[in-house]
Amino acid sequence: MRRFSIFIGLLVAMCYASCESNKHENKEETKYLVSSPIQMDTSITKDYVCQIHSIRHIELRALEKGYLQHIYVDEGQHVKKGQRMFHIMPNVYQADLQKAKAEAEVAEIEYKNTKLLADGNVVSANELAMAKAELDRAKAEVSLAETHLGFTDIRAPFDGIMDHLEVREGSLLDEGELLTKLSDNSKMWVYFNVPEAEYLDYITTTKKNEKQQVELLMANNKKFNQAGIVETIEGEFNHETGNIAFRATFPNPDGILRHGETGSILMKVPLDKAMLIPQKATFEVLDKKFVFVLDENGTVQQREIVVGAELPHLFVVEKGLSLNDKVLLEGIRMVRNGEKIHYEFEKPESVLSHLELYAE
Repeated sequence: MRRFSIFIGLLVAMCYASCESNKHENKEETKYLVSSPIQMDTSITKDYVCQIHSIRHIELRALEKGYLQHIYVDEGQHVKKGQRMFHIMPNVYQADLQKAKAEAEVAEIEYKNTKLLADGNVVSANELAMAKAELDRAKAEVSLAETHLGFTDIRAPFDGIMDHLEVREGSLLDEGELLTKLSDNSKMWVYFNVPEAEYLDYITTTKKNEKQQVELLMANNKKFNQAGIVETIEGEFNHETGNIAFRATFPNPDGILRHGETGSILMKVPLDKAMLIPQKATFEVLDKKFVFVLDENGTVQQREIVVGAELPHLFVVEKGLSLNDKVLLEGIRMVRNGEKIHYEFEKPESVLSHLELYAE
């Protein structure tokens, strides 16, 4: 019985040693996939918080004092250029116009009489000139009275959409009092701030007289259905933020955008000779990104990299790698720093062909 137990124990030990040997051999035989960074021209899409403004957004104010007799429009209504919007009680201004016309008629009669006398050498040329000046003054008073009367009708200066009504019918208006606001939303000006370094990249890579096309991501996280064009850049930087304001213009045929909205501008930024690696080849330690690089002996060494931009499935590497480095692509959780491994090299072009690459 004792001999049998010893035999069983030896058999178990041999089996265990055999299994460990097989595991060791399998581990040694495992080949890991490695590749190198690739350099190519591509582009990234950067987003900037933006403010959306109407191409024309003005305040409509009363130009004369008086009672607001009629309001012909409503809040949110689309109005046409020249459409009557408000009417101030015109009685006083009509009376002023009638008075001015009567005085002009008297002045004209005086001038005609004086001219007849001047033609007969009864009065001097100076008296005729005085009569002519009085007639001109009276005509100017008529024109001024007509202007004041015209101000009692407030009409739309352009096609647009009305804002909130600040007054109601019957209100006693002062000169210059706010009535409403009017927005021309046929086109929209979208302002966004760009950091100094990105401004320099933009201004040095964009061809002269070439307009940069941009997209607008609205507040509901959907893209606006029209493309915009960067038309102007402000003249100076904000010294507090280090940014400079860009302005893009978007057509707004369906009237979707309104003055005061917010969103994000999406602008493509070209990257010349960018160094790319697959995202799956990286790992993070304390918010820093690392890769495993193989030396000439096939030993993996952990190395920190600096990522300048992110593409779908790819990172743009700014620092930490060279084009000749061999980077571990798969099994980064299975190896240890300083471990020697067996590997198989795959060309970076072949690696990228298996990824959903966004590049130009």
